[in-house]
Amino acid sequence: MEFASYLAGERWSDHPACTDRTLSALARGVNDLVSDERRGELVPLIPRVVGLNGHHLGLVVALRAAVEALPIASMERQRVLAAGILSTCALLEMNDVPSRGIRSAAAHALDQTPDAARWAREHIQQISPRYPHLDEISCELVVATAVIGAARACVADPETYLVRMLERAIDDAEALVRPIVVGAAPAARPAPALV
Repeated sequence: MEFASYLAGERWSDHPACTDRTLSALARGVNDLVSDERRGELVPLIPRVVGLNGHHLGLVVALRAAVEALPIASMERQRVLAAGILSTCALLEMNDVPSRGIRSAAAHALDQTPDAARWAREHIQQISPRYPHLDEISCELVVATAVIGAARACVADPETYLVRMLERAIDDAEALVRPIVVGAAPAARPAPALV
């Protein structure tokens, strides 16, 4: 995120204004938990996060992180992630936010963890009258739970899950902020420099 702030011409910071707060939290979390050997895989993602900001983007990022981590996280984290999935899906639907198929991925993740999904539904019914909306901090807590859940999961290569989580969250954010217009000419790319 510090390099993203530099690319955006901002003051050097790991909390740049050019990137959604929740997406920044996800990027920092993944960066902190992958090994030095795997950190190079994150470099191509840096320019992609510049300019990814917008209303409801944090919900989409939190939803993607939860969807990726739910099937592999421990049971305690699965409950939090399932509640995050249900809450973010409801808010995205309420606000008519296009989410490029992520809702079907969310339904599939919930189907894979029926106990966590059942607990989350019951919990949300009890708590939602007191706290009807997720805020930015709630989205960041869902992301933190997802990152730690994936990093500590009993899977052969948790770092692959972390990198994929960030890549897919960026894909979702780009689809929302920079949608591809059907029939539009692709953006021109500069010719490679001759050496």
